Amino acid sequence: MVLSDNIKTIGVAGAGTMGQGIAQVCATAGYQVILYDVAEPQLGNAKTLIHKSLQIAVEKGKLKTDESNQILSRIQFQPDINQLQADLIIEAALENLDVKKKLFSKLESINTESCILTTNTSSIPVTQIASALKHPHRFAGLHFFNPAHIMKLVEIISGVNTTTETVDTLKVFCEKIGKIAVLTKDSPGFIVNRVARHYYVEALKLLEENVSDIHTIDALMKASGFKMGPFELMDLIGVDTNFSVTTSIYNAFHQEPKFRPSRIQQQKVDAGHNGRKSGKGFYDYSNG
Repeated sequence: MVLSDNIKTIGVAGAGTMGQGIAQVCATAGYQVILYDVAEPQLGNAKTLIHKSLQIAVEKGKLKTDESNQILSRIQFQPDINQLQADLIIEAALENLDVKKKLFSKLESINTESCILTTNTSSIPVTQIASALKHPHRFAGLHFFNPAHIMKLVEIISGVNTTTETVDTLKVFCEKIGKIAVLTKDSPGFIVNRVARHYYVEALKLLEENVSDIHTIDALMKASGFKMGPFELMDLIGVDTNFSVTTSIYNAFHQEPKFRPSRIQQQKVDAGHNGRKSGKGFYDYSNG
């Protein structure tokens, strides 16, 4: 098992929104980072967006230009999975069990037995993903929140076979990257997504039943103290991602009605209206 002091290189599998944020966080903390994605154009996009994020930090006086350049220089953008060899790997790929199991089987085969493997899944049971591994004791959930370079919370999820040593190492790692870690067992939605699910589900039910409109619901929730309304937040997270998590939790609880996914959200996904990243979701972002 790699101790936290021996972790020098972080691998991040998946260069989407979450993967970009996680890579930036780790590089900012001084780690060497290998950011992998099967789609090479996505790596170019990731580099552009991470650079943009760092530039915003420079403009706000949170970083100096040379510090920004050093952070970016610590990230290697890698399209070859065989080069994704590290002391700790954080997977941030699609919310699909088969995809994750196949990916981790490959990562386990090309890394040493001391490498800690983790998933950033929002809702898929950690134990199910670990079932594809020969050494599930060194596997855990490491769930960051969007935007990862800003949000302080990280959930550390123990699967059935996750050892105390693995969890303890991840706790220290989270401290080193400036995050607040909370420990949770492997339960559908873990803590945050299980509790927060009704923020979205109930808002969608109000919309389905024509109780109120999107703008009013968002405005009322912000007036109640929330920083973002449920529809604004779904657009930020990704309507498709949010829908996938709701569906996963709904099925994990054996179709418990209170977690039922929304037909309206399904239609948004079918239409490709996935929020800010696609230019349109519950709101229109086509004009910037």
